[in-house]
Amino acid sequence: MIQPTTAGGVSEKNVTVAVDLRKVSRVGAKLPLLDYLVSLWNYRHFMAYDARARVQSSNRGDRLGSAWLLLDPLLNGLGYFAIFGLLLKAGRGVENFIGYFIIGIFLFQMSSRAVVNGARVIRNNQNVIQAFNFPRATLAVAVNIRELLANIPVIIMMFILVIVLAPTEEITWRWVLVIPAVLLQVLFNLGAGLILAPMVAKVNDLVHVISFGMRFWMFASCVMFSIERYNSVPWLKSVVEANPLYLLLTIVRDSVLYSRTPAWQSWAGLSAWALSALIIGVVFFWKREESYVGND
Repeated sequence: MIQPTTAGGVSEKNVTVAVDLRKVSRVGAKLPLLDYLVSLWNYRHFMAYDARARVQSSNRGDRLGSAWLLLDPLLNGLGYFAIFGLLLKAGRGVENFIGYFIIGIFLFQMSSRAVVNGARVIRNNQNVIQAFNFPRATLAVAVNIRELLANIPVIIMMFILVIVLAPTEEITWRWVLVIPAVLLQVLFNLGAGLILAPMVAKVNDLVHVISFGMRFWMFASCVMFSIERYNSVPWLKSVVEANPLYLLLTIVRDSVLYSRTPAWQSWAGLSAWALSALIIGVVFFWKREESYVGND
């Protein structure tokens, strides 16, 4: 009940205002899962814009600017190649080891950056999370769109190096299969980041464990040596062969280097990993949506 008054302080009339509380929701309240997914879709333009803007500004302060998007994996690859290819002779028995190694390093580093940055997404955006009400998963999706955009020139460079460096490979229709393989990789990276982000939001020290674990994952994905190295330990070889990043590298190497159509088992395995990680990640992240505002 509101009672407006005149300048003399005399009440003129009583006014009743009805408020529909059914449309009022608590700030930061978790939406039902389906509504949450619809809300994510509604933010698609924001996610795309944020990803493009961050890619363009990521190396703006450096003299070489965006060239570091190519130089970073290239220099890392040269370092690993000097150690494993030249000193340790890890390429023995591997056909076209240079191409094998280039594909392994470039694609693995794409996943490594996406997973680590996705895991940090809550911690790195606390000011935005506390200031605005929006589905927090948009931040993780934007990270993976950003990594995909940033790695398009990297993948092009990967193709160029495979063509230029001896032994050169013939370009076939199978090279197109790299596109769906990389898209499955992005879905897997997103799912992994969504699973890890709530854990890192609670215990920030896990970031160091994740970064350390990615190095072991690199060796378990046969990035720089053949799967035959595990022949003496059959159970470990089976684990490595089921590894999603090993499946990804096998598909791309078969398509680009060896003119072989990748086995359907590799596609099925990578698809299962990507979809399972994405579904589990979305549900796991969504269930903890309300807890992110309170993180320090």
